[in-house]
This record gives sequence, C-alpha cells and structure tokens, in this order.
Amino acid sequence: MSILRRLNLKKLMLLILISILVALAGFMTYLYLSLPDVSDLKTHNPETTALMEARIEQARKKGNEITIEQSWVSFGEIPQLLKDTVRIAEDASFYWHQGIDFEELKESIKKNIQEKRFARGGSTITQQLAKNLYLSEKKSIARKIREYFIAKRLEKALSKDRIFELYLNVVEFGPNVFGVQAASRQQFGCHVSELGLEETVRLTAVLPRPLTVDPWDDSPWLLWRCRWLLHKLRLYEYIGEEAYQETVTLFESEEQSYFFIPHT
Repeated sequence: MSILRRLNLKKLMLLILISILVALAGFMTYLYLSLPDVSDLKTHNPETTALMEARIEQARKKGNEITIEQSWVSFGEIPQLLKDTVRIAEDASFYWHQGIDFEELKESIKKNIQEKRFARGGSTITQQLAKNLYLSEKKSIARKIREYFIAKRLEKALSKDRIFELYLNVVEFGPNVFGVQAASRQQFGCHVSELGLEETVRLTAVLPRPLTVDPWDDSPWLLWRCRWLLHKLRLYEYIGEEAYQETVTLFESEEQSYFFIPHT
C-alpha cells in the first residue's frame, strides 16, 4: 500500500471516529435534555406512573378494562420492619450510595456474562423508582442511560426517605396492585401499619416477581425467598432469635434442602 493511500485511510478512519463521537455526544445531549423535572416530587405525590399506564394499555390491547389499586400512605405510617425488609431484599446499600450501587452493578454484569442471560438486575431502589415513574419496560441501552440520569436527578433533588417513600407507594406488588398500602389491604385485609412479621416477609418476597407469585401460594421459590429474608433480618439483628425460630417454621418445604440457607 502506498504512503498516499495509507494517509487517506488514516484520514478516513479519523473522520469516522469523529463522526461517531459527535453522534454519541448529540445522542447523550438529547437524552439529558429530555429528562423529566423531578423537583415537583418534593411536595407532590404522583397520581400515576409510567408502569401503571403501561399496565392499563396492555389490558386495553387485550380488550379489557382494569382499575389500578393504589392508596398513598405516609412514610411514618409504614412499619420500620417493612422498610428494613424491603431494603434488604432490593437495595441493602440504599442509604449509602448516590443512586447507583457500582459494586452491585459490577457483580450483576459479571453474573450475566457468566450465565449468558439477564440473570441479575443490579438496579437500586432509586433506579427502580426512576423506571416505574417515567420509563417503559422495554430493555435497551437508551432506557438504561435515561434511568441512570433520572436516578441521579432524584438523588440530588430529594432526600433518601422521600425517595424510599415514593418507591414504597408505587412499586408493583401484583396484577394492578401498587404500593404497600394497597397490597396490605388486598392480601391481608389490614392497614400496612398492622402487618406482622409473617405478612411483612410474604409481601416483600413477591417483589422480584409481582405478576407471577402470590404471597400465599407457598411455592418452593416463595418459601425459599421468605426463609432467605428471615435469615437476613436475623443476621442484621432486625429481629431476634425467638421471632426468627417462631416464623421460619411457617416457610418450611419439602425442597428446603435444595434452597439451603446457612445458619450464621
């Protein structure tokens, strides 16, 4: 190859690289400018969310009409044990990170690569709130980038307790059921403040699979999940040994040995 052709090739490669960088910068600028203003959430509770609207639209396409069950409850009315259980289940480092748990994200990427599938999400409570409030369920790089920026905005504009309060009031607990109060009413017939340890664990256990798992179905997976949560609550001393022993027996199953939980 002649020197002239080499120079032309280098110029072409440089031009392509610059074009890619300019396009990427433009794309990132567009994403950033299209982000929602979250400041209103400081004092106002959202009347609906993107996920709720998506569920209504999905039902409509099937020719059905649904009613969203959601009832707002203040952060102070939600039992501390429920807050601790949800945090253990969904985002143990919630009060220490700035919206993104990079250690958890690294482990999630590692696990997904190892299993060659989307086996672990790695989203924090703040990221889940961002997705539920504003984004679609469709998995894409663009959506994940927007989720990241919205999460950072939420962390900058709101207190941790406010973010957690919003999350607990809009997170999906079952078909058409959103928030801890509506879920408590539907599943246990009581106000969220009246939940006991068993109900708290059962309710929290469904969070990864709200559309396919019922708190009372006693499937092997649900029973394992409840035992795992109880183990963590005892480990972090949110409950005592007596409460643990009294409750864990309610979640025994024939397949318990398969879902082994170490007694540490």
